[in-house]
Parts: sequence; C-alpha cells; structure tokens
Amino acid sequence: MTIPKKYQQMHSDYPELMQAYEAMGKATRDAGPLSPREAALVKLAISVGAGLEGAAHSHCRKAMEAGCSHDDLRHVAILAAPTIGFPPMMRAKSWVEDVIKKQTDSAS
Repeated sequence: MTIPKKYQQMHSDYPELMQAYEAMGKATRDAGPLSPREAALVKLAISVGAGLEGAAHSHCRKAMEAGCSHDDLRHVAILAAPTIGFPPMMRAKSWVEDVIKKQTDSAS
C-alpha cells in the first residue's frame, strides 16, 4: 500500500508524535476480539459515518488488504443509508468506488 506523502511528511516533521499515534492505533487493534477483517470494516464504517473521505479511502485499502471483497466494501457504504441518509450514503459509496476503480485499473 502506498503511504500518502502528507503522512510521510508528518513522520519527518514530528517523529515522536507519529510513533505515539501509531502505538495508540496498535493498542486499540490489540484491545479486543475483532479479527483484522472485522476491525477493518468497522473502521471503514466509522469513516463513512463521520464523512471523512480520506479516511474512507484509506480504510477501503486496508480492508482489502485484510481480505475484504469489493462487495464487502460496497455493503458497508449501503448499510449507512438508514443511519446517515441516502445522499451521504451515495457520497460514501462513491469513495468506495474510487478505491475499487483505482485498484482495478492498477491490476490491468
């Protein structure tokens, strides 16, 4: 997976902060019984619900790395409709489709 340049820059500018941030992320993953696949879907759902495009893109990629299918990712977006509304769900689904298209195009 490609690490965004802005994230890499944060590592260069604030290495201690980023080490602490990444340690917190690991601690949260290790704190409970969810599998990496389940946790990846939860993180995607949180990103969708919060309306965070960059995070949704990132968590789509991470979910695929954890073994989630394209249909799994689409289902997360669609499941959001009753909770966050149809237009925000469509926005989130477009974010999922962005990542799927990029992966499909790079595999060709």
